[in-house]
Amino acid sequence: MMSKDQQIKTTPLYQMHLDAGAKMVPFAGYEMPVSYPLGIKKEHNHTREKVGLFDVSHMGQIRLVGINAKKALESLVPVDIIDLPLMKLRYALFTNKSGGVMDDLMVTNLGDEELFLVVNAGCKNADFDHLQSTIGDDCKIEFLEDVALLALQGPLAHKVLSEIVPSISEMTFMTAKKVAINGVDCLITRSGYTGEDGFEISIPAKDSEELAKLLLSNKEVEWVGLGARDSLRLEAGLSLYGHELDTKHSPVESSLSWALSKIRRAGGEREGNYLGSKTIMNHLDEGTESKVVGLQPEGRMPVRDGAVIEDELGNKVGIVTSGGFGPSINRPIAIARLQKSFIEKKAKLFALVRDKKIAVEVVSLPFVKQNYYRG
Repeated sequence: MMSKDQQIKTTPLYQMHLDAGAKMVPFAGYEMPVSYPLGIKKEHNHTREKVGLFDVSHMGQIRLVGINAKKALESLVPVDIIDLPLMKLRYALFTNKSGGVMDDLMVTNLGDEELFLVVNAGCKNADFDHLQSTIGDDCKIEFLEDVALLALQGPLAHKVLSEIVPSISEMTFMTAKKVAINGVDCLITRSGYTGEDGFEISIPAKDSEELAKLLLSNKEVEWVGLGARDSLRLEAGLSLYGHELDTKHSPVESSLSWALSKIRRAGGEREGNYLGSKTIMNHLDEGTESKVVGLQPEGRMPVRDGAVIEDELGNKVGIVTSGGFGPSINRPIAIARLQKSFIEKKAKLFALVRDKKIAVEVVSLPFVKQNYYRG
């Protein structure tokens, strides 16, 4: 039986999901909408073609405040935080002593010695404890409880939001802006995890329903649940914590070398000096035995997470970290962690699905073009 502290939570928009006919499921300690009457495939395609509205209020929102906030956070991540420009975002990773990934997160520089972090729902309590125990003496760490987070994603997201907040027109991918919507102070970032142009809006919980209704009043906008959120990010080739990222593998082993700032690498002005830095810099220098790649299964049968990848002789050479069906390209797709030697020699590979061997081909990520607005 769950204790009071472990009881499943709801987001501020829970009743709206019920009223919309959502199918609710437990996810990361919350009751969350997995799909709506439209269905996962149509929700997915609607986001690619028009605009999807996602309730991501289960994610963790954290403020770091203080003159040492940037330097303190930089001691925990392998990316450049000190030089992060005002009102810009950067993708970052919390690493552990062995170089593994504890979580991935978005960091925004709000100025006035203030950073804003968005972390994964399932990791947010551990992340807060990690921050508090490591850099709590260097800056104030505030867990934002009474806030919601809405993601508006799709090629028409800019058109929809600019009708409400005209000033967002000047924003580009990975920038932030403080705005007032109907007199309510919000933080908008031009970001998201679908591969499409879009925005995330942090708003006080008590005002989130009014904003959601305002957005949904536009005929181009539909609610989208966790099911399509996952297929969208899979098509976009984006890593998911607990799948492509985990505490046992470094960012380099998870094909995230692009996220490791040059200034923090060996020979950089501020090289290392974060948890696991020796291991990670060694992996950058000498390479790794495995990496994360895209897979294109043959035929129509989806290859799911956890499926074993074998070579022609039946040797296990990897495992699928994320897999499913890509509605935009109308075929199964997957991401896997594979031994590099088998990728390099272009060995014939197979996924084991229900005792069947399905031929798979290593392909470049993403599966669909990313459509971020860079100006």
